[in-house]
Amino acid sequence: YEAGVLEVFAGLVEKGVVYRDLKPVHWSIDNQTALAEAELEYYEREDTSVFVKFDAQAPAEGAPDTTALMIWTTTPWTLPANLAVAVHPRYDYGIYDVEGRPTVIACELAGKVLAMKGLEAEEPSYVFKGQDLVGLEYDLPFQRGVGKVAAAEYVTLDDGTGLVHTAPGHGAEDYQTGLCEGLDVYCPVRADGTYDDTVPDWLRGESIWKANDMVVERLRESGHLFHDQKFLHSYPHDWRGKKPIIFRATEQWFVGVDRPVYGGASMRDAALEQTAEDVDFLPGWGRNRMRGMLESRPDWCISRQRSWGLPIPAFFKKDGTPVLNPDSVRAVARVFAEKGSDAWFYMSPEDLLVHYEEEGLDKSTLTKGKDTFDVWFESGSLW
Repeated sequence: YEAGVLEVFAGLVEKGVVYRDLKPVHWSIDNQTALAEAELEYYEREDTSVFVKFDAQAPAEGAPDTTALMIWTTTPWTLPANLAVAVHPRYDYGIYDVEGRPTVIACELAGKVLAMKGLEAEEPSYVFKGQDLVGLEYDLPFQRGVGKVAAAEYVTLDDGTGLVHTAPGHGAEDYQTGLCEGLDVYCPVRADGTYDDTVPDWLRGESIWKANDMVVERLRESGHLFHDQKFLHSYPHDWRGKKPIIFRATEQWFVGVDRPVYGGASMRDAALEQTAEDVDFLPGWGRNRMRGMLESRPDWCISRQRSWGLPIPAFFKKDGTPVLNPDSVRAVARVFAEKGSDAWFYMSPEDLLVHYEEEGLDKSTLTKGKDTFDVWFESGSLW
């Protein structure tokens, strides 16, 4: 069974769809592992949402009196990782007098936002499209340097201010915006949910959950906080520990669902083609449900950070370069077939790769990876 799972994995590696990357994933602080969407359960949770004024460095074109950008977030603890603000290129944005500061807010949301503090939204002094804001720089809220405004189609007018706080290391959409803008995948949060030493002194080593209130108070003291409020919402929790999870950028193994595999078609394309006509669904609405899932699922994060499970047979050279190819995976599969997958934990790289040869590779210098497979990869391999 265990060797068979590795044979399936070797086939995917051979097709070129397996890759390792630094991406934000669902992260369980409680168990210190990445999680798939299927491993999440949703429960009501009370959190703090904040409306924050970022200091603009230069005025929007044609609007010399712009001094602030109003953002909204339900995760104040991610503000130290902010690198950009996203706007919708085709929405209308206006400059409003907010407590004496000319501040940018989406026109459709300004009245709702200002009413939170009992203020009336007078006519904006200037109105422009989001695209006109793109490139505008502002001071990063909790670190030295500047961020910039970027265009993003996912920005909505359902809630908030129409200006979306963006931390590429802490969100899927944030990550994509960061790629487009060439931003770092900056994640100052460690596996245990505490901040590392790249954040301000007063946050280092603190839990992100405790930091929520600390960040709010700092913003209040500096005059950048416009409004904060508690609210109840449905929030993802770890299915094992029942504790809230976070989005956190880590090095993980992925299967690319949009990479060409089947005669040029991707796994997503092939699955959508099959479910369009070739599969009968009873009841019929199951077809749309399945196709909706197939259309929206991101690349599959198949690695977990557990001390139990089937190991992903990856080795690493001294410089961190991974050794993982179809032949090396099949070589480990042969060992697993003989001795079981526990061999990974007690055998040396030389012994695990006894059936594998690569010119110039010194097996004695390799270290074994510590990731295990998502259990759904195992069940999906040997149905």
